[in-house]
Amino acid sequence: MFDFKPDPSIDVAERYRQLVDAADALTSDEPDAVANMANVAALIWEFVDDLNWAGFYRVGESKSGAEELVLGPFVGRPACIRIPIGRGVCGAAAEKAQTQLVEDVHAFPGHIACDAASRSEVVVPVVREGKVVAVIDLDSPSPARFGKDDAAGLERLAELLADRI
Repeated sequence: MFDFKPDPSIDVAERYRQLVDAADALTSDEPDAVANMANVAALIWEFVDDLNWAGFYRVGESKSGAEELVLGPFVGRPACIRIPIGRGVCGAAAEKAQTQLVEDVHAFPGHIACDAASRSEVVVPVVREGKVVAVIDLDSPSPARFGKDDAAGLERLAELLADRI
């Protein structure tokens, strides 16, 4: 049985170090990508406070054959199922293969409001062999909730997961 709970008194960088260690423990021997994404989404929910959504969008194929982001495992309210590459915060992260740290989602050009309660967002691409295969998406109801330590911690998590999802 696993009981991954962070110490509430630790700083953000240490919290993400522990999150990555927990994700490594849960995913190291599991070959199923969906199972790994599901467990990691649950871990993020436990380790990162002030969230209203945490999970994954996977790169998939649209009906027309174009690549798009497709909803993967998550914790939170129901979400948009498909997001075009290049659209919204998630689509920008996938298109640019760069972390998107957004203090005010309503000021982000082309923001997709899946949950009207979301005010800030951080999205980190998961890159395998030079190609984005998914994004890790965290939303918060608080403006400017995420900072550089959050982005750096999630980037380490994405590196760990690149060959596991």
